[in-house]
Amino acid sequence: MSFSIMVLRLVDQLPSTASGQVIGRQLAKSATSVGANYRGSCIARSRAEFVAKLGIVLEEVDESVYWLDIILKGQLLREGIVRPVHTEACELRAIFGKSLGTARANNQITR
Repeated sequence: MSFSIMVLRLVDQLPSTASGQVIGRQLAKSATSVGANYRGSCIARSRAEFVAKLGIVLEEVDESVYWLDIILKGQLLREGIVRPVHTEACELRAIFGKSLGTARANNQITR
C-alpha cells in the first residue's frame, strides 16, 4: 500500500501534457494493482491460486518499473523525485520474483 501511495504522489507531479497523462494513468493503474493483487494472493484458496496471483503481482510491479523508466529516460520529472520510487519498485520486483520462484517450487513438491 505504501508503494501505491508513493507512486500516486509522484503521478500527481507529472506534467499535464498528453504523454504525462497517459504515462501517469498507466503507472497509477499498475502500481495500485501491486498491493491489491498481493492482498488477493494472501487469501488464495489453493497453492495454485496463490502462485497465479503472485504472478500477477510480479507482472504489475514490472510494468510499474517500465513506466518509471520512461519517466526517467524521458526526463518528465527530476531524477531526484523519481529515483526513490524506481528503487522501491525494483526492490519489490526482486522480492516478488524470488517469492514466486519459491512458491512455484513448493507447489511442485506438494503435487
